Amino acid sequence: MSLPRTAIQTADFDVSAELAALRQHDRRVGAVCSFVGTVRGGYEGNNGAPVLSMELEHYPGMTEKAIEAMIDEAQRRFDIFAARVVHRVGLLQPGDQIVLVAVSSAHRGQSFQACEFLMDYLKTQAPFWKKEATPQGARWVDARVSDDAALARWGIEARNA
Repeated sequence: MSLPRTAIQTADFDVSAELAALRQHDRRVGAVCSFVGTVRGGYEGNNGAPVLSMELEHYPGMTEKAIEAMIDEAQRRFDIFAARVVHRVGLLQPGDQIVLVAVSSAHRGQSFQACEFLMDYLKTQAPFWKKEATPQGARWVDARVSDDAALARWGIEARNA
């Protein structure tokens, strides 16, 4: 029985357990690359206001389908063995883990590239909606131009215009 490639959940995740499961029983694996995104609480990058909390919403079924398609595309582009995306939804606090992207391959280069590709794609194309609570009130967070540019370097046009 293999680990599902995608998990959308309210519960926190254990990075060590996720990485161990990703490479379990696969002796071909020579590299595992991972990225963990967390809720920022500081002033930098948040329009001068600290983030008190963040709420993430998604469209069940559609979100998983979109992430599965991203993983399929990563497997077409890169020589990887497996990938896992865990994304949290619900109310999160500064310092909480939001997302894990993990990739296994024979060599580090392919793992690094696939991990970065998946995160760039996830950041702009996955159907998540993010609302930050600040001392000035709550605000929905739009995709950033820099995120669209990161996706464009992979030859993919962002659909956020």
